[in-house]
Amino acid sequence: MDHPACIVMTTASTEDEAEALAVAIVEARLAACVQVERVRSFYVWQEKLHREPEWLLLIKTLAARFPALEAFIRERHSYETPEILQVPVAAGSPDYLGWLAAGSTGPDQA
Repeated sequence: MDHPACIVMTTASTEDEAEALAVAIVEARLAACVQVERVRSFYVWQEKLHREPEWLLLIKTLAARFPALEAFIRERHSYETPEILQVPVAAGSPDYLGWLAAGSTGPDQA
C-alpha cells in the first residue's frame, strides 16, 4: 500500500469537546474522518477508580501524520494525560484507503 493507514484513538470528557476536536482535526487535514461515540470508561487515575462517561474519537488517517496529529491533540486536549493510541490498518478497501489518504494530506503534504 502506498499510504499506510491507521486509526488513532483518543477520548474527551464532553460531547462538545469531542466534536470541537473532531472538526479541528478534519479541518486541519490531519485525518480524513473522525467518528465520535459515547462510551463508559473504567480506569484508575491517581490511585482512584473512576467510572466516567467519555466520548471516543476514532480518527482515520495516515501513519505518517501521527506525529503532527499527536501534537495537535496534546495542544487542545483538556486531560493532563490524554489517551492517544495509534492502531495500524492491516488492510482495507482500496477505494476507501485512497480517499483516506487524500483527505489526510494537506496542501503542504502533497
